[in-house]
Amino acid sequence: MLFETPRCDYFEAAACRSCALIETPYEAQLAEKESRCRELLPEIPEAAWLPSVVGGVRDFRNKAKLVVGGRRGSVTLGILGPDGAGVDLRDCLIQSPAIRAAIPRLAEFIESTGLAPYDVPRRRGELKFVHVTAAPDGALMVRFVTRGEQGLARLRSGLRELRRAVPEATVISVNLLPEHKAVLEGEREELLLGSSLDMRLDGVSLHLRPQSFFQTNTAVARALYAQAAEWVARVDPSSLWDLYCGVGGFALHCAGVGAAGAATRRVLGVEVSEAAVRSARRSAREAGIDARFEAADATAFALAAPREEIPELVIVNPPRRGIGPELCAWLDGGPSRHAIYSSCNPESLARDLASMPSFAVREARVFDMFPHTRHLEVAVLLERAG
Repeated sequence: MLFETPRCDYFEAAACRSCALIETPYEAQLAEKESRCRELLPEIPEAAWLPSVVGGVRDFRNKAKLVVGGRRGSVTLGILGPDGAGVDLRDCLIQSPAIRAAIPRLAEFIESTGLAPYDVPRRRGELKFVHVTAAPDGALMVRFVTRGEQGLARLRSGLRELRRAVPEATVISVNLLPEHKAVLEGEREELLLGSSLDMRLDGVSLHLRPQSFFQTNTAVARALYAQAAEWVARVDPSSLWDLYCGVGGFALHCAGVGAAGAATRRVLGVEVSEAAVRSARRSAREAGIDARFEAADATAFALAAPREEIPELVIVNPPRRGIGPELCAWLDGGPSRHAIYSSCNPESLARDLASMPSFAVREARVFDMFPHTRHLEVAVLLERAG
């Protein structure tokens, strides 16, 4: 399959280099990622690698994290340059069409509020970021990150105008980040409209709240969940846990009926975010899926579980640091016959797999969640050896 290499004016002008590989033919990008995974995971036989899932060359990103820069009358939405000045990226081609269409209208609305963009070098101003997430049906979640109560009040008073400007927005919120530090959001979130964005994937609606995690490439996320569901259906465990479950993507897609056709397997998702757990429970209830979700630290939950309650299969989808030595030891020494490990960092995956010698990789697959960068997602099906 051949992909036409996109032309990015921002990259050519050296205004943005976030997509470091955008001038590399896409086939070469994918081949390099595959080669890297094979080098890091040499114990996986070549025959175990399934064909990679491609991420696309444009229009694939479902979330834009836009820095508000410039000044009143000349607001930029994009990134900050080396000098701390705003660089406008409203025509960035990797964003989904729904996001790209909304950005100019959001800029006009920001201008109408009179809120000053936050000046990072001078530590002045009010509005710091706008985060925009697109659902498969084109609905949007719009989050403003502001410095304090003044910004919150101004945005709340302008809600009607914002809804006219961006009618696709079904969720609108304001996040308060008073500190001057290199983070994208603060702890306090004020909802102005709606509560969650409906990310409908293959018959399951995942309800994404403003501070919940979701994969940035919807098409690849759909393929990732489908692959996990296929592996689970093949192994056909009577019980499974989804650790680091987020809003329940893996658990809900893998609940399914067993090979015998009647009984639904016992499914439990564990996630530290209580908001994400509430979303997962709602999704399960709406879909008629018999799955439980608990708010807890994944490692602490697993270590405290009685051995007789440990499931036949465990799914883990940790952050970049991996699952760590304690959870590796628990899995390696436990009774679970199978595991699925989905990783956004092949280095930490290789380290964790080396700490679980009782398991062998039966199949593996690269999911190109982040085209034009060196980042990737890789998932493996593990089976207890012997």
